Amino acid sequence: MEKIAIISDVHGNITALNAVLEDIKNRGITRIFCLGDYVIKCVHPDLVIDKLRKVCEVMLIGNSDYAICCPEAKSKNFWSRKKIGEERANFIYNLPIFHEFYMSGHLIRLFHASPYGLDNIYNPMFSNEGTIYAGNEIKNPEDLFKNTAFIGKTENDPEPDIVGYGHIHTPCLVRFKNKTLFNTGSVGIPVEMLNSDVTDKSNKFSTLASYIIVEGNYNDKNLGSISFNFIRVPYNIEKEIKDLEVSGLKNRNMVIRSLKGALPTSTNFN
Repeated sequence: MEKIAIISDVHGNITALNAVLEDIKNRGITRIFCLGDYVIKCVHPDLVIDKLRKVCEVMLIGNSDYAICCPEAKSKNFWSRKKIGEERANFIYNLPIFHEFYMSGHLIRLFHASPYGLDNIYNPMFSNEGTIYAGNEIKNPEDLFKNTAFIGKTENDPEPDIVGYGHIHTPCLVRFKNKTLFNTGSVGIPVEMLNSDVTDKSNKFSTLASYIIVEGNYNDKNLGSISFNFIRVPYNIEKEIKDLEVSGLKNRNMVIRSLKGALPTSTNFN
């Protein structure tokens, strides 16, 4: 049996990424897939991209990546675009939207947010009704297993048995109509949806970097044992905060509060 580490939403947090990669290495795992969002929020997207290009077998594009790295964004003076430079921006922009493979007889499909687009939100625990994200909300989990034109699939293609995604920054595992969907959580900006008090000492259990390990028989279409292991990794948050404090980023205080308390943040591209 083989283990695959699936990570997502690093958001420029090189300190958290290094801690997660060290944890993965210590577990003897060599196959790493990343589900996107390498840029914005924290201040080292260049280092994050360079590191992941070296260690990841699969890298997908996320919504933040598209917003910063698409050709139209070149003239918008984004801080992250300047930081990563045009070669990295072009690399990220041309990453695939999804990836799929068999594991112990299960067809697993991975994407950043959904098979409909990079900005869609499915959260099994919390609704976005009444928020600025309401228009992007997916309410039926069955929709995440659909074959859509966005990912280049038709009704003639097999639908996945398991779906993995990122985007919401909160890890979860859900069974629905004989299918399984999981969210990796976030390496760089972990979120606990109900957190609102940055001074709450119990926040320390949610500010840990998050990823998932899927274990089974890789590329095997025969039914076999499969498991999902959610991992939380502590890292030096204060180091990342110090880098933010001297960065000059306009939204750095919001990001710092989120890092300290796993507080939800609004999308603010920079």
